[in-house]
This record gives sequence, structure tokens and C-alpha cells, in this order.
Amino acid sequence: MTAAQTAVETIQREMTVFARRARASAGRMHPELSLVSYTLLGHLEESGGCRATDLAAHYALDKSTVSRQVAALERAGLIERRQDPTDHRVQVLHLTGTGQNILAQVTRSRRAAFRDRLAGWPEDDLLRFAAYLERYNAGTPGTGAGACAG
Repeated sequence: MTAAQTAVETIQREMTVFARRARASAGRMHPELSLVSYTLLGHLEESGGCRATDLAAHYALDKSTVSRQVAALERAGLIERRQDPTDHRVQVLHLTGTGQNILAQVTRSRRAAFRDRLAGWPEDDLLRFAAYLERYNAGTPGTGAGACAG
């Protein structure tokens, strides 16, 4: 195995550990908010609202997966559907006040956890790591910019 192949294997393994840790910590930060739910809420906040189909396309998720998540978030009072002012046939998902508050609380907790985990890293390492993650995520097939509207 070449050094590059070994590096790719290490990256794959470490990204899997990272994903498992992120899923586990999401439940600890808010028991009703899975990592997928947190991600969807964050996107709705960032985009100012969008359709469920746009969420599915943006995250390359099955529409039924997003539909289940959206239904759970609606039942929890974290999101609501509003009629699109430009096309009354379209329902746009938006955060409720409760959704905004819970998202802000979980975001603060997640940021604190990241700050703690990265506290001993030199600034140059942090900058390189951030740039590498951005580069990696920008090149991932199927996760291009979605059609969420503001």
C-alpha cells in the first residue's frame, strides 16, 4: 500500500470516528435533536427557509428521510410550514421561535465542545485544518448548493 493509500484509509477511519462522535454528542446536547435534525434546522436558519425537497437535494438525502425528520421537527414545534408568497402552491419550512432558541442553545454547546477539543492547537494548525475541511466538503459530490430561498 502506498503512503497516499494509507493516508486515505486513515482519513476514512478518522472521519467515521468523527461522525460517530458527532451523532453521539448531538443526543447529549439536546435529547430530542438528532444530528440530522440539528443540521436541517441550521440550514433552515441559514437559508431563511426552504422546501423539504430542497433540503433533500442539498444534503443528498432520500425524500422520505427528510419527510420523517420534518414531521418530527413540526411535532416538536421547532419548524412550521408557510405558504410561499411567490407561489401559493409551495410550502416553505421555517424555524419557529422555539426552534431558533433550541438551535442557538445547541450551537453554543457544540462550539464550546469544539473550542475545548481544539484548545491546545496552534493557530496555524487550526487555520490549515479549517481550510482542509472546507476543501474536502466543497469537493464532495451530491452536496452542492441547494435551491433554498431566503
